[in-house]
Amino acid sequence: MVNLFINQAFPIEIPNFMLRAFLLFPLLCLTLLSTSFSARAAMEIQVIGGAASKIAVAWVPFQAVPGQPEPTLTAIAGDDLDRSGQFRRVDVSGMLQPVAPAQVDYGVWRGKGADAVVIGHVAALPGGRFEVRFYLLDVIKQTQLAAFSYTISAAQWRATAHQIADIVYEKLTGIPGAFSSRIAYVQKQGKRFELRVADADGQNPRTVVRSDEPVISPRFSPDGARLAYVSFEDKKPVVYVQSLRDGRRSKVAAFKGSNSAPAWAPDGRRLAVVLTRDQASQIYLINADGSGLTRLTRGGNLDTEPVFSPDGKTLFFTSDRGGSAQIYRVATSGGEPRRVTFSGSYNVSPAISPDGRNLTYISREDGRFSVALHELASGQTRVLTDTARDESPSFAPNGQAVLYATVQGGRGILGTVSLDGKTRTRLSEPGVDAREPAWGP
Repeated sequence: MVNLFINQAFPIEIPNFMLRAFLLFPLLCLTLLSTSFSARAAMEIQVIGGAASKIAVAWVPFQAVPGQPEPTLTAIAGDDLDRSGQFRRVDVSGMLQPVAPAQVDYGVWRGKGADAVVIGHVAALPGGRFEVRFYLLDVIKQTQLAAFSYTISAAQWRATAHQIADIVYEKLTGIPGAFSSRIAYVQKQGKRFELRVADADGQNPRTVVRSDEPVISPRFSPDGARLAYVSFEDKKPVVYVQSLRDGRRSKVAAFKGSNSAPAWAPDGRRLAVVLTRDQASQIYLINADGSGLTRLTRGGNLDTEPVFSPDGKTLFFTSDRGGSAQIYRVATSGGEPRRVTFSGSYNVSPAISPDGRNLTYISREDGRFSVALHELASGQTRVLTDTARDESPSFAPNGQAVLYATVQGGRGILGTVSLDGKTRTRLSEPGVDAREPAWGP
């Protein structure tokens, strides 16, 4: 919703909790980190609710070796599955701890109520490296579902645990996991803004940009190698694209007036941006190197917050062309926009699911700003959150959850919610505000 405020669209409708400083702080200085990113404190995680029927998984602690990192692989991977709300952990205390499939007594684990069991071991290798082997076994069918081996460094410990969780999730649900993905968000502490990239669980955060001025609207490129974002260092909003590999960046949209709300095309070659160079906020298409600017929407109305459909043929966006803020769609080749949302008088900040079936956005009802889900085929809409000051929804790469920002205890935090609204997580760090999240590859 921040882009509406920047473009001065619907200003009385925008809640101030995330926006209070964006246009008021003086523009001071920007520090960019090039080839190395700094790591800071990680977020705390709280899981609320879950599915009515959960898959019971026994995580047998992998046979360990001295010097392996903490927490353990099974602890990290188990926490990943817990956050999905679709699994429950079986108590393995006092049980024999097999490390190979031939050592598994399926009857014993069936008696413990397990649907599946994960076993494995860690072996130390020369040079501080480790060999990790794990097996996923179906207790009901008494069959092996997966077996993998990794040779890793200590620095790859958490990434390997997320990969294990992804495999277990996919084998047991039929849906790819998203635990190895990353999120981007803006953290504010005092007058300092930091654009951060972290693992999907909020751990292993790395600072991409530090600034004493606003940095907003981060968006991952489809391959996850770049971030588009808006910086105010030129005394107005300008769109940048920055490499996450080497820190290099370039101005993509720095035209007269406001430049905001970048959105990547699925091929990673183009962006949609919102400019005021010609009149009120309108949507333009531009190449990722800043060339080839073309205008897509026209008229005296305010159009903002574009997002591409997965096939790249359609843009969803927010507009007041019907008299109030609603979600519209238009072909990227041009044409007349069509209204998408009709439930409620105020709907903004659209995001489209990876399969193109669902639209999530922020809907206002009785003064509450909540995350809503809209099924494009049926037109059915439901509210997913019970909070009142939500913003910036973004789908997980597998489409099974939505990341958003909200307020808890007077400060901004991040949250995720499942598509049925039954499982919610809170990701927060004491003493700081988190806002403007985006879920990437």
